[in-house]
Amino acid sequence: MSVYDLLQERGFLKQLSHEEEIKELLEKGKITFYIGFDPTADSLHVGHFIALMLMAHMQRAGHRPICLLGGGTGMVGDPSGKDEMRKMLTPEFINHNIACFKKQMSRFIDFSDNKAIMVNNADWLLNLNYVDLLREVGVHFSVNRMLTAECFKKRLEKGLSFFEFNYMIMQAYDFLTLNREYDCIMQLGGDDQWSNMLAGVELIRRKEHKPAYCMTCKLLTTSEGVKMGKTVGGALWLDPEKTTPYDFYQYWRNVNDADVENCLALLTFLPMEEVRRLGSLEGSEINKAKVVLAYEVTKLIHGEEEALKAKTAAEALFGDGSNMEDVPTINVESSSIGTKIIDILASNGVFASKSEGRRLVAQGGLYLDDTKISDVEAELTADLFNADKSILIRKGKKKYYRLILA
Repeated sequence: MSVYDLLQERGFLKQLSHEEEIKELLEKGKITFYIGFDPTADSLHVGHFIALMLMAHMQRAGHRPICLLGGGTGMVGDPSGKDEMRKMLTPEFINHNIACFKKQMSRFIDFSDNKAIMVNNADWLLNLNYVDLLREVGVHFSVNRMLTAECFKKRLEKGLSFFEFNYMIMQAYDFLTLNREYDCIMQLGGDDQWSNMLAGVELIRRKEHKPAYCMTCKLLTTSEGVKMGKTVGGALWLDPEKTTPYDFYQYWRNVNDADVENCLALLTFLPMEEVRRLGSLEGSEINKAKVVLAYEVTKLIHGEEEALKAKTAAEALFGDGSNMEDVPTINVESSSIGTKIIDILASNGVFASKSEGRRLVAQGGLYLDDTKISDVEAELTADLFNADKSILIRKGKKKYYRLILA
């Protein structure tokens, strides 16, 4: 089976610039391709995860990936899918985020022996001469056509700055540069990047008179079309300091039944025969498939040891086990006795803020052991602790923490 057929079978592919040519290319040859990542935060998130899986499948099939880090494009910001202009990022912030991205990407992609390349578009974008760029690249872009692109349509009603309007040209120039330097002939990315990717394909074909291609993958959504990877606390991050391995595991353990097979196909390397078997389970049996999904995805991101810890902790809480060692813990000093419970939990990251904690109490979503907290002013008292000097905190339906008295 060619990698094209594999990607089709697993449900990755959405739009292709030249479908028959791409299919033949991936079946008969080995190519260099790239995916771009703008460093807008200090961690990759689940939205990047599907792109990294796509890249990993391509590399396993013998194709060479380029991870393009947007040190230059990140200075502008992609307007695609945004209602307003992105906040301008400082060079220091961008460089810090790039260092974080590099570390996380190495879990998925093999960079040894030139099997993959990592580049930063700041190396060529930040030193461009503006007039030279207009003469070399700008002449190949039609403003009329650019304004019909999906990435701009949404913003035209509310206002699109000239600053952001340049993003498409910058991304196209990236592809042109990689084509010249590394013989890169294909760009891959999320379906929201389609217009920007086509611009690069057309620029290379016009300017270099050479074939170039692009291919988008589906965005990770639920069966209802809602984008996945969002939690009450924000994005589902790949950095364990931002989303703990346990919380990461629990997110996948609790996906809707209808989404299990799609997630197994896109976010694990399990054979499709096994994916289909697990996806066909019904009733309470589907929970077995969710455990496999949660474990496999957590293992890919955080390693086998952390995946096992998260699985053990979840089983202790939801099964008949009694091993609570791997449930996230909060150590409190005896001096905390008499402090508001909400204040303690907020200061330890259980809530993003005290106001979030108060809202949860008002909604009836905070428990100490099996007792619902109904008073936002409730204080921590010594008699609340069990014989082992711990309390089990439940936030919402399925998020647990252990409060331990030091």
